[in-house]
Amino acid sequence: MTDPSRYPRLSRITTPADLRQFAEDELPEVAAELRSHLIDTVARAGGHFGAGLGVIELTCALHYLYDTPEDRIVWDVGHQTYPHKILTGRRDSIHTVKQKDGVAPFPRREESPYDTFGVGHSSTSISAALGMAIALQQRGETRQVVAVIGDGAMTAGMAFEALNHAGGMESEPNILVVLNDNRMSISENVGALTKMLGRLSGNRTLNALREGGKKLLGDKRGGPARFVRRWEGHWKGMFVPSTMFEEMGFHYTGPIDGHDLPALLTTLKTLKELKGPQLLHVITTKGKGYDPAEGDQIQYHAVGPFDPSVGVVKKPPPAKRTYTEIFGDWLCDMAAADPRLMGITPAMREGSGLVRFSQEFPERYFDVAIAEQHAVTLAAGMACEGAKPVVAIYSTFLQRGYDQLIHDVAIQNLDVTFAIDRAGLVGPDGATHSGSFDLSFLRCIPNLVVMAPSDENECRRMLSTGLRHSGPAAVRYPRGTGPGAALEAGLEPLPIGQANVRRRGRALAILSFGTLLPAAEAAGRALDLTVVDMRFVKPLDHDLLLELARHLEGFVTLEDNAIAGGAGSAVAEFLAEQGIAMPILHLGLPDAFLEHATREELLAQCGLDASGVQSAIQKRWPDLLQIASQRATG
Repeated sequence: MTDPSRYPRLSRITTPADLRQFAEDELPEVAAELRSHLIDTVARAGGHFGAGLGVIELTCALHYLYDTPEDRIVWDVGHQTYPHKILTGRRDSIHTVKQKDGVAPFPRREESPYDTFGVGHSSTSISAALGMAIALQQRGETRQVVAVIGDGAMTAGMAFEALNHAGGMESEPNILVVLNDNRMSISENVGALTKMLGRLSGNRTLNALREGGKKLLGDKRGGPARFVRRWEGHWKGMFVPSTMFEEMGFHYTGPIDGHDLPALLTTLKTLKELKGPQLLHVITTKGKGYDPAEGDQIQYHAVGPFDPSVGVVKKPPPAKRTYTEIFGDWLCDMAAADPRLMGITPAMREGSGLVRFSQEFPERYFDVAIAEQHAVTLAAGMACEGAKPVVAIYSTFLQRGYDQLIHDVAIQNLDVTFAIDRAGLVGPDGATHSGSFDLSFLRCIPNLVVMAPSDENECRRMLSTGLRHSGPAAVRYPRGTGPGAALEAGLEPLPIGQANVRRRGRALAILSFGTLLPAAEAAGRALDLTVVDMRFVKPLDHDLLLELARHLEGFVTLEDNAIAGGAGSAVAEFLAEQGIAMPILHLGLPDAFLEHATREELLAQCGLDASGVQSAIQKRWPDLLQIASQRATG
């Protein structure tokens, strides 16, 4: 329970209705307690940190003035929403965030009626809020709808598609878009929009005229004020480089200080009474109120448990290296060897391991902001002119660029390599971040080579294979460390489509795709089975499969991917094409969205750890394995 002596106001808030019982002049104290509680909680449990600290005042203001959940608040990039969760009934359970059966790390409709729209990626809030506003207007309801977009989400094309639609509608929707401008994604924001907003927020002449005009004109509902407001978009253009939002049909207000609660409340009260599309531009500081987080906004984007009196203490690197680090070092090594290599990331420099590359090869490093579609087609254009682009992207985010992968890369058979991080079960970030489907959606694309490494050295060699291959190729690997395989210093590729038999056994073969190989080998040793590191999902090693099918009784396929349409399906399709009828057990991710837990907990839940694999095989073939055992002892 929240300690009333430390949090005399916050301890009385179970829902936003409780927040509204406070006098307006008490809200700064509520915000201070909320910020302190967030610091204490995340320090104890870990989780997303800086973005939530930056929206404390905004969250309080919105829930104070709007009748949530009747009025709808739609959040973008859900790592901003810890303060929202604390104020909406999850104050005493927020310490369980990201843990199995705990609070979800992002807004989740099933968790709370205040989570009006589920989000784990970015740039969806305006589209979703517009859809809600249209549906409510069709029903004649007067509920208000607010979209809060920030942490780089306005750099994605989808946000502008929604702005374009909303601002151009004949029957103007009543929607407020709050642009939380903190100049950050996970890394610093990039691109022309960021520069434009910076010039806008920093223009003292414009801000002085705006504030002076308010005092001079008095009542905003009066005739002179209404007249000036009609021309506001035009005189802004005298001082700032763009009136983009106004030209798109939104009435622009701001920029205002997003940490000034009285100013926020005054502005929001006014905007609540206005009809049509509104956009409020607020300037905030990521990590606000905790000095270490303000000073190192990238480090404090998401943290593990730490001592708030000390801050995050950097731990010594683990004995085993992560697959992300393996990729980052390979990229630099290959860039030194091949001047044609270009590195592309959609706003995931740190997460995808491109920090060192961005420093050593800045002229060949391209952060395109949160724009996955653009990242893929940019790479296609580079490949047209003889470059060797490498797109470093999370599995779940590549789904946004799927059309471009097919139409712009694969159909034209262009030489683009995809380094797909966070493949398979990611863990605490939950279903929105799991890379559960990439083998299924990649292997059906013509011209594309698809690889899944079983260890760090295989990953390095597969990346070289993809870059040296003349055509599109994808290497998918998980979050976290590998088994600790020794790395070869060179950049030698693998023979495309060649699997690796790890052990010969009896009765069955376990065909392992990717990093679940240790579980396959453990089961293989226990049951005396053949174990194969398949390496390639496309093309499969057809010769080896035919040879094994002639001598064995059945196959077990193992993958950290959805069973439906995955690598195991590829094996079954090939055997059927060859007229070979033999039993196959497919082990992989079930036909369900898996909630947040550790990767190890999820693997055990899915039966993909060593004991689960062995148990599944024994359950499917009890007689066959007994006969094989008798043959071995006889």
